[in-house]
Amino acid sequence: MILYPAIDLKDGQAVRLIHGDMERATVFSDDPAAQARAFVAAGCEWLHLVDLNGAFAGEPVNAAPVEAILAACPVPVQLGGGIRDMATIERWLDKGLARVILGTVAVENPALVREAALAFPGHVAVGIDARNGFVATKGWAEETDVKVTDLARSFEDAGVAAIIYTDILRDGAMGGPNIAATEALARAVTIPVIASGGVSSLADLIALRETGVIAGAISGRALYDGAIDLGAALTALRA
Repeated sequence: MILYPAIDLKDGQAVRLIHGDMERATVFSDDPAAQARAFVAAGCEWLHLVDLNGAFAGEPVNAAPVEAILAACPVPVQLGGGIRDMATIERWLDKGLARVILGTVAVENPALVREAALAFPGHVAVGIDARNGFVATKGWAEETDVKVTDLARSFEDAGVAAIIYTDILRDGAMGGPNIAATEALARAVTIPVIASGGVSSLADLIALRETGVIAGAISGRALYDGAIDLGAALTALRA
């Protein structure tokens, strides 16, 4: 199971939100590229970035810090937030991004996901953010009547590289991930599922791995707060 350190970008800074609320942001670094280098120095294999402003704006906003991270770090990077057309997808992949994460458009324009996954095999993931089993879009600001499993299954034949499943009510709250829901989703589809939201301890990571079906886990606040030691966690997950 791959551990993805998360860097959430708001106004050029690395922050963490609680339950996706932009008004409840804690700034952890004014230099996201330096934070990314620290994660790489600890041994991470991937980085997970979110353009929070972009998720609300519907277009990239924090391009400068993302580009700085891409220039500074040799590991593959995935990015979500504000990526809603083919031009933006192409632009980011051309800049060296390993994987784009399509969230809102997966609900509003699923044909774009299919087109992008076909054009860029292995480089397109679907971000499914949910409250109580239903998908939320536009930076989690809008709720839909679309069920998580239904959306995931609709992309089974599209060739997407992964599904990043976030339980919004767990995100940033340090209360542990929704292991049962994530495992159920992973068992319902053949697409690799990455867990996000609430991963707050090494025990959480081990529990996710022990399901045997979850491909990865994203953690942010716990790494910044020191609740998870990244180097120790990576060693434990490789054991």
